[in-house]
Amino acid sequence: MHDAGALLFAPAVVTLISPRPTYEWHLAGGRTMTLGSTTRVMGILNITPDSFSDGGRHLDPDTAITAARAMMAAGADLLDIGGESTRPGSLPVAPEEQIRRILPVVRGAAALGFPVSVDTTRAEVARAALDA
Repeated sequence: MHDAGALLFAPAVVTLISPRPTYEWHLAGGRTMTLGSTTRVMGILNITPDSFSDGGRHLDPDTAITAARAMMAAGADLLDIGGESTRPGSLPVAPEEQIRRILPVVRGAAALGFPVSVDTTRAEVARAALDA
């Protein structure tokens, strides 16, 4: 006889102990990051005066880069940088202003060896970040 409880939970146990599929994420500079084998942590820096999460504490590039360094030391695997708030009721920010806000931080974080993503809906902001 089989224990009914063991049969009920067997699929969940198999799922938990089965190896997770992995994927290689190709980054700038020929680097890669393996996804799927471990949980990745993304640090987030909002370079906005009205951020709901940090209250505008990272507007100064040096302060933002110091925060990036602290996130890296705390174990973040990559960094997401945004120059436009998406909180409810926030106003749009011109692409030129987003670029002005984020580029020094993108450059500084990349110089630390941090893989960087940019949170934007504007192609020109993404292009400027890639060119940095």
